[in-house]
Amino acid sequence: MADDVFKALADPTRRRILDELVERDGQTLFEICTRLVTKHGLGSSRQAISQHLAVLESAGLVLSRRQGRYKFHDLNTAPLERAMTRWLRPGTPESTHEDPPVQRLRR
Repeated sequence: MADDVFKALADPTRRRILDELVERDGQTLFEICTRLVTKHGLGSSRQAISQHLAVLESAGLVLSRRQGRYKFHDLNTAPLERAMTRWLRPGTPESTHEDPPVQRLRR
């Protein structure tokens, strides 16, 4: 699982998507694309951003929920905490670390 998290974080576009979800959680694909263009000058297609979101979802960093015809994306920091446990809390084995509840980054 930690490998998926690091793979997801390796791409700068995916890190920017996470930055946008930190700033404003619960965005649709359209909202994320708009913010990436206006704030970062990223002109990626909606399909490309959707594929990045799929990678983030498979790593557990983004959770999706549907409301009517809209799909909202929320940040989940629990996989980051699990991946970093060995450095943040030495002596705590990764495999026996209890999963924390779903968390969101706050600045």
